[in-house]
Amino acid sequence: MADVTRIQQELMKEGVDGWLLYDFHNRDAIAYRVLGLDFGKLTSRRWFYWIPTSGSPVRLVHKVESTKLDQLEGEKREYLSWRELHAALKEIMAGAKRVVMQYSPTANIPYVSTVDGGTIDLLRSLGFEIVSSAGLVQTFEAVLDDAACRSHAEAGRRVQKIKNEAFELIGTELRAGRELTQYDLQQFIVRRFTEEGLTCQGEYPIVGSDEQQADPHFEPRPDNSRPIRSGDRILIDLWAKLDEPGAIFYDITWCGYVGQKPPAKYVEIFNVVRDARDAALAFVKDRFGSGAPLYGWEVDDACRKVVEDAGYGQYFIHRTGHSIGEEVHGNGVNIDNLETKDERQLVAGICFSIEPGIYLRGEMAVRSEIDVVITPSGSIEVAGDMQRDLILIDA
Repeated sequence: MADVTRIQQELMKEGVDGWLLYDFHNRDAIAYRVLGLDFGKLTSRRWFYWIPTSGSPVRLVHKVESTKLDQLEGEKREYLSWRELHAALKEIMAGAKRVVMQYSPTANIPYVSTVDGGTIDLLRSLGFEIVSSAGLVQTFEAVLDDAACRSHAEAGRRVQKIKNEAFELIGTELRAGRELTQYDLQQFIVRRFTEEGLTCQGEYPIVGSDEQQADPHFEPRPDNSRPIRSGDRILIDLWAKLDEPGAIFYDITWCGYVGQKPPAKYVEIFNVVRDARDAALAFVKDRFGSGAPLYGWEVDDACRKVVEDAGYGQYFIHRTGHSIGEEVHGNGVNIDNLETKDERQLVAGICFSIEPGIYLRGEMAVRSEIDVVITPSGSIEVAGDMQRDLILIDA
């Protein structure tokens, strides 16, 4: 059930008059999670839940689904016609001016922009200014406590071990003269997840070699995999969490070469990606440590500049990083000023990846991914090893 007191405390910090949560036909999973409602039950009529910054909440439901919000606190109001709905909205929010909804101006943060344009138009026509809930959503969906941070660190310990085993398996199989495909290696990792008490929730690791690496979301399958051979460049992207409620994902990418003398170009782009990753982490530590506000888009810029200055900017084709939570792509701030402009602030208790990449289509690619946690106490930590040099596989 919704923690109305805490929500109102956060609304006060935001300097707004209230949060209007709304759904129709199960469009807004965020609203259900914030309120503790069952997203699996069909919503065939519009409902609204108004949480003012001060005062009691109000439930506004259609008479056909009058019990929809009964588990929530606050006065219940029912409507039948659209005219009654419009009048009720204006009445229950009387006196409010700035109203939070799942909306993002110019869709800069589309992950939280779930309220349809017509409903935004309606609320504006009733005299309300609609502001984004992005910061509040991060607070309630992506800020971790100490136990969650520990689950992330423990997942990291196990995933790092499995990553090491995967690279070792390549050398073992090739030296023994046995065939090992990208798909075989992926399935080995998945089996080890289960043995170590981890889950990837059916989203399997990426294992690619040479030109396959240049597809950031390459999916090895029996029909597109081939034997790994001496001289191959290898990318492994793997993610998992403890198989228990409330656990937080761990997500990393490492690269290696099957042999002892990797091509100079491969070493060059690896070094650029590594240095960009390290520059982004240093930027986070310096800015956050100074107490100044820090936004996701700024970290992306700091990372991307290193790649651009090295002449590879056009080959860095995705955002620098994403939020990490109970889902591998969480609902907090992303490290992004490319695909979106993420204007959310980095705050204590969040977890996110930093993962620059250079993708030379048809040839090769490098990505280096770490997970960064800003702990509830405000320290900045990276769980597990950070790749400094290419893994060289003795085959």
